[in-house]
Amino acid sequence: MIWNEEMECISRDDLKELQLKRLQETIKRVYENVPYYKKKLEENNIYPEDIESLEDIKRLPYTTKEDLRRVYPFGMFAVPKKEIIEVHTSSGTTGKPVVSSYTREDIEIWGEVMARGLTMMGVTEDDIIQNTHGYGLFTGGFGVHYGAQRIGATVIPISTGQTRRQIEIMKDFGTTVMIFTPSYGLYLSEVAEEEGYNPREFQLKAIGFGAEMWTEEMRRELEKRFNAPAFNIYGLTEIIGPGVAMECPEKDGLHIFEDHFYPEIINSKGEPLPPGKRGELVITTLTRVGMPIIRFRTKDITSINYTECGCGRTLARISRITGRADDMLKVRGVSVFPSQIEKALLKIDGLQPHYQIIVTRPHLMDEMEVKVETSAEVFSDDIGEMMKLQKKIEEYIQDEIGLRVKVTLVEPKTLPRSEGKAVRVIDKRKF
Repeated sequence: MIWNEEMECISRDDLKELQLKRLQETIKRVYENVPYYKKKLEENNIYPEDIESLEDIKRLPYTTKEDLRRVYPFGMFAVPKKEIIEVHTSSGTTGKPVVSSYTREDIEIWGEVMARGLTMMGVTEDDIIQNTHGYGLFTGGFGVHYGAQRIGATVIPISTGQTRRQIEIMKDFGTTVMIFTPSYGLYLSEVAEEEGYNPREFQLKAIGFGAEMWTEEMRRELEKRFNAPAFNIYGLTEIIGPGVAMECPEKDGLHIFEDHFYPEIINSKGEPLPPGKRGELVITTLTRVGMPIIRFRTKDITSINYTECGCGRTLARISRITGRADDMLKVRGVSVFPSQIEKALLKIDGLQPHYQIIVTRPHLMDEMEVKVETSAEVFSDDIGEMMKLQKKIEEYIQDEIGLRVKVTLVEPKTLPRSEGKAVRVIDKRKF
């Protein structure tokens, strides 16, 4: 099923023509209405009339999260405040929060792109969607909500938490589609079993997940536990929220809605990379009215593929996000992403998909410890078997990241659970 065949199956030539027109309009809008961007463009000796082709986007300056924080709260608005009907922010855990604003047109766009993505998952007006993403300042809950309403599906806006109530609702209301973070999905399945339910019997037809790093092994675990296909949802507060890109049934990358979001891939020096090469994703909004964003450095590591998908859509696909440029750990000079650790752990039977990475520097050398939960059957008094398993895990991780790390096996359900994004890394080094 395709929600908007005209745009999702548009020819590349027609798409490029549309993108250029919208890019030119966006640059004109920010130059005339956003003092911060006007100053940046003039400092780089660039003016709206200089954008004559899509290649000219490379002349435009990048926007970073730090730029958005500098103009907190309203410095990026391109319209009068009275035209803004909704505001969201990032968590602000690493500094001032980033504010994201929406006009009525922006809310329409948000609902449209999410409707496209939910349709890829097989959602129709007959479905009941249980949305566990937050409905506060976090964008996750609202994006899914607007898309589901656009389709005409029934939304249960239960938000995060209330885990036992979540399970009760799934059973009583006949939920057909679940939306959650991967870590919370795993926790839901655990609690369901504690309550005497088999998660595979909930009759789900699809799962939408996102908001944190994941691996194919994690996806398979979710699908096995709930007996339903799981589809990745990608988005970020700075651009619009969830709905920037989503997976179709081919699961061969996430279709990015290029008529609204122009993607680029760059290396660590800010230089463009060709299709297929992994690097940092950069996004320019092409239709956003209230708060257009130019060449935003997402920090998300991915690659891009412009070939037509088996589903018939012509929109480009980005590969699964394998890490973030700012989440990458440098340990003894080696670049390590948490997703690499997860990939190694999920290859081994008898382990739970719950782990924590602790990095310290007690003297002059970095040390990494990985705490891993085992299943109840594995965690026992047989010290010999436990030592064998520990050694096996250490070898698997070393094969994946090239470093020897310390592995500590812990009892089931001893590591902290999260109802939102899981905290996987604790870096205790003092830099």
